[in-house]
Amino acid sequence: MINLRQRSYQKELMDGNDIPFEAMAQTLKELNIVNTRLGGHAITISGVRQLIKDKEKVSICEIGCGGGDNLFAIYKYCLKKNIPATFIGIDINPECIAFAKQQYTQLPCQWICSDYAFVNFENDRPDIIFSSLFCHHFTNEELVAMLKWQQQNSRKGFFINDLHRHPLAYYAIKMVTGFFSKSYLVKHDAPLSVLRGFRKREWLAIGKQAGLSSVTCQWYWAFRWLLICRK
Repeated sequence: MINLRQRSYQKELMDGNDIPFEAMAQTLKELNIVNTRLGGHAITISGVRQLIKDKEKVSICEIGCGGGDNLFAIYKYCLKKNIPATFIGIDINPECIAFAKQQYTQLPCQWICSDYAFVNFENDRPDIIFSSLFCHHFTNEELVAMLKWQQQNSRKGFFINDLHRHPLAYYAIKMVTGFFSKSYLVKHDAPLSVLRGFRKREWLAIGKQAGLSSVTCQWYWAFRWLLICRK
């Protein structure tokens, strides 16, 4: 059995800056499939639902937006519920932003290629900021700064959808991606992402270090945490 007592800080291939567009596009397509079939998008929508009121106009920003599939899932939900919404997608990787623009032309979204920490909303802060499968790329110390940034830059609050570090999650995703994935990035990074994931006590400790007073941490299938901070 692999040791999951401590978070791994081994770098993922996705964190490299020399990935060809074709390889990144295949990876982003497969991540969308994973998010759709294993409930990742449903968890993200749950985060949105818990931070807004019905039919209320809302602006939503995702940091580490990748290929834009999370924002598109929220967009479809808002259309279905007649919720007027605008979107911002931020990612440091230009290949991700290029893919998102190409894939989701109907999405009313401002795409920003930047480190999230360098983005200045000035007087037009989004109502909600969120991330999905983004936080496990960072150290605990870096996450404290990230949570503070989200708290300062959101009007209503923020939420995080990320992985539960668990042996069953590790071996299951290793087997599934080994058999079905066509992306060398997914095959390498998916099991490693679980090793870089979190236990509940770790999230609560990070939230406390960030000075957050109103934080909930809920477990969802399949092996995800939904951390919500209301303002």
